Amino acid sequence: MAGRHWSSSLDSGSLAQLRTGMDWWFSASNHDVKVVILAKLYLRRREIIIERWEEEPPTPERPGATTTRAAAVSPPVRRQEILIIQNPTDPRLYDFVNTPLILPFRLLFLRGPDLAAGEGDFVMGIPELQDYAERVWQGMED
Repeated sequence: MAGRHWSSSLDSGSLAQLRTGMDWWFSASNHDVKVVILAKLYLRRREIIIERWEEEPPTPERPGATTTRAAAVSPPVRRQEILIIQNPTDPRLYDFVNTPLILPFRLLFLRGPDLAAGEGDFVMGIPELQDYAERVWQGMED
């Protein structure tokens, strides 16, 4: 983000706009994209909302019924919402709600993890989310 200048009028778009983009990713990929992460910045409030969205696997309407893939896909479901708030009196400190961010391995790689090889879900705890928030706010100031 170096070289870009942002103002409070250039927030990351409304959540509705971001969610429209999320719907596009699912449909444009023919539902091969399994998880979408949205990040909404509120510059004046110094908050970041992170949402993790997934599509439900298709289920037939009745046993033995067949439908097209697109028709069988349920609307995306918000699985997680994380709030990161920068402390107004000490910008080095953050408050976190609903952490950690969990990215399921099976949705990213379309297979189960090989536990013997040490594979598993990607987990972003408070240290990683704080680093992310610091980079976001620093990028806004560059």
